[in-house]
Amino acid sequence: MTVTVWGENLHEQQHEAVQKVYPHGMHNAIADGLRELLAENATVRTATLDQPEHGLTDEILNSTDVLTWWGHMGHDKVEDAIVEKVHKRVLEGMGLIVLHSGHYSKIFRKLMGTTCGLIWRDDDLERVWTVRPGHPITEGLPPVFTVPLTEMYGEFFDIPQPDELVFISSYGGGEVFRSGCCWNRGRGKVFYFSPGHETYPIYFQPEIRRVIANAAKWAAPTTDFGIRGCPHAVKGWFETNPNLGWEKKS
Repeated sequence: MTVTVWGENLHEQQHEAVQKVYPHGMHNAIADGLRELLAENATVRTATLDQPEHGLTDEILNSTDVLTWWGHMGHDKVEDAIVEKVHKRVLEGMGLIVLHSGHYSKIFRKLMGTTCGLIWRDDDLERVWTVRPGHPITEGLPPVFTVPLTEMYGEFFDIPQPDELVFISSYGGGEVFRSGCCWNRGRGKVFYFSPGHETYPIYFQPEIRRVIANAAKWAAPTTDFGIRGCPHAVKGWFETNPNLGWEKKS
């Protein structure tokens, strides 16, 4: 499995408070967690907004099984052409993990077809509750864990009904939030996970790293049927297709 960790990397360059928490960037903290937990089962690399084509060239995207996405202050700086390419790859089968303020990214809103708006407040304690025990993304996690200091994200969260709701979060102000949601889009799987505000060391927390690693394994494509768009099917094509493991009997 090849995972590409995409990070906007603007806060880390411009805000001292974020630099103190993530001196090497959030994208590298996320990538380090994936390398630690996936070990020899994955190749993990990073890409950032300021690179040519935002680090998402055709070569990189075509060899990516799972893409993670963190963005915030630079959503509008992401080129539409890159969004279209990422969207196409998701529909073809690439997994996408959208993190925290990535809910308002161009790619997530395009895939959801809604505003993806929510309410928010800074400085709060978050409890993350597992509501789909046994789901692959919950493997190795307790029924509930705490993020000591975070940014509150609350309902109403303007997203389509998730295909699977894995986590909900509760906060000190009484708010709740659908914080771990799964969708299928084309052949691809999409997971949104909300904890991850830039001024707190959330991406160093073991439970958060475990969620992201589990999500990468869940979102990775398992089969490529080699079919794109709306191909013309010749009668009996399946009878001689070696990828299907079935042969026509005479």
